[in-house]
Amino acid sequence: MGEIGGNDYNYPLMQGNIDREVIQSFVPTVVNYIGSIIEELIKLGAKTMLVPGDLALGCLPLYLTQYRTSSTEKDYDPKTGCLNWLNELSMYHNELLQKELNRIRKLHPRISIIYGDYYNATIRFYLGPDKFGFTKETVLRACCGGGGPYNYNPLTTCGNGQPTTNCCENPSLFASWDGVHFTEAAYRWVAQAFIQGPYTHPRIRTLCPSIARRAAGYYEY
Repeated sequence: MGEIGGNDYNYPLMQGNIDREVIQSFVPTVVNYIGSIIEELIKLGAKTMLVPGDLALGCLPLYLTQYRTSSTEKDYDPKTGCLNWLNELSMYHNELLQKELNRIRKLHPRISIIYGDYYNATIRFYLGPDKFGFTKETVLRACCGGGGPYNYNPLTTCGNGQPTTNCCENPSLFASWDGVHFTEAAYRWVAQAFIQGPYTHPRIRTLCPSIARRAAGYYEY
């Protein structure tokens, strides 16, 4: 399954003036909707599904830019430079999602439902960027963007044709492509973490060993 519910958070968050408790109140509704989609896919015959959680929203250049002027030093994680309250929103979403997946597993014990831990697979980039080919200077910046501390400007986003948008020479040094989406380099690490590593529950390498074997020559964990 593709990630569901991201824009339900993105739209109000991009307005920049929503109360944090209000946005958090959306989470149960979003998670319940994800559950309904899974149930519908099961009715259509799905037997194995990978359901991704939410990534670390507080580390995205989009939101680091959006909330830069309204944030204080205590709002940031000193280890990563990410916004704590947004990452807490992501973790809350993931907590409820995993509970929902457990509920569905009990109803459908013959269906394999795999949780993809996007959050912990990607927070590693910001805790130790050098381990993944990124740098402290680039990991929170967009490769393609409109300038500023995080190379993100909502008025001149990547791909909108504005001459003020600039693109980095080496995207593999960046985790974020355009302030919202990851680069291919970052997604490669995510794929590796899911297929070979411990960031799925249950683990893909245990549940689907043939996939792990086919990927072994490409991903080295």
